[in-house]
Amino acid sequence: MQLRYVFTELAQGLRRNISMHLAVVLTLFVSLSLVGTGVLLNQQAAIADEQFGSQVEITVYLCNETDVGRCNGAVTDAQRGDIMNAIEENPEVSGLRTESKQDAFDKTLAVSEAQGDTRLLEGEDAAVTVEDFNDSIWISLVDPERSEGVESAVATLDGVKLIRDQRELLEPVFDVLDAAQWGALGVAGFLVLAALLLVGNTIRLAAFARRREIGIMRLVGASTLYIALPFLLEALVTALLGVLLAGGALAALLRFVIHDQAADELKFMPWVGLGDFGVALGAIALLGPLLTLLPTLVLTRKYLKV
Repeated sequence: MQLRYVFTELAQGLRRNISMHLAVVLTLFVSLSLVGTGVLLNQQAAIADEQFGSQVEITVYLCNETDVGRCNGAVTDAQRGDIMNAIEENPEVSGLRTESKQDAFDKTLAVSEAQGDTRLLEGEDAAVTVEDFNDSIWISLVDPERSEGVESAVATLDGVKLIRDQRELLEPVFDVLDAAQWGALGVAGFLVLAALLLVGNTIRLAAFARRREIGIMRLVGASTLYIALPFLLEALVTALLGVLLAGGALAALLRFVIHDQAADELKFMPWVGLGDFGVALGAIALLGPLLTLLPTLVLTRKYLKV
């Protein structure tokens, strides 16, 4: 009999404040979707960093005959030896490989052939020849995020034209991921606050609508939990609906946006998968009930005075 009363009150409470409950569900849906998106973006950034971080190299370009500026002719054998010694003796270096100007020309030619346009590289009057390229040294680092020591040790040596850190090329990708992640979490934070305010209003309206029943239950000695239970169940129902909708939105994002579009267009990039989706889903499944049950527990004591 007591459980039937609780579920009857639950059904009546949901019907009485259906518009308010729908507002809470929709707000939870949007905020939890953004929280889940932020979690996925965080995992995507970690995957990208793990994938490319170990592959990031520093490239030291050596002077050739046509270079001007800090170069004074092509690098000499003595200068090349000093540069190699400085690199090999640096504790931040895990390995290196050399690339001749002919190798660099062949790589550029292969790319141009794949694109179907080799006019600048082939023919008697080619605008770019092998002599326009530079010998280079490609350096792998023990820690890809710590390249300053290698750069400072090599940059001032004679025969060095310039040094390029490949992480600088990938930095815009990580910046975009970070900005999208924090943007999603920031907007989600405002919507979470809106959800908490809506939950408070819902509890206040529900308590006002049931003030006679609550007074009678107090007189007959009903326990605090028994009086608050219908409100807690209402909060749980709205949270579950919000989590289900947000989970569906995240699944659609993973399936139609990430796998069907981004993964096809950017095949070089590893993307989040079902395991990462499970982590995001677990995060919103935990956060959703907390956003409704905790304020309900606090506010029922205030508005119901039990």
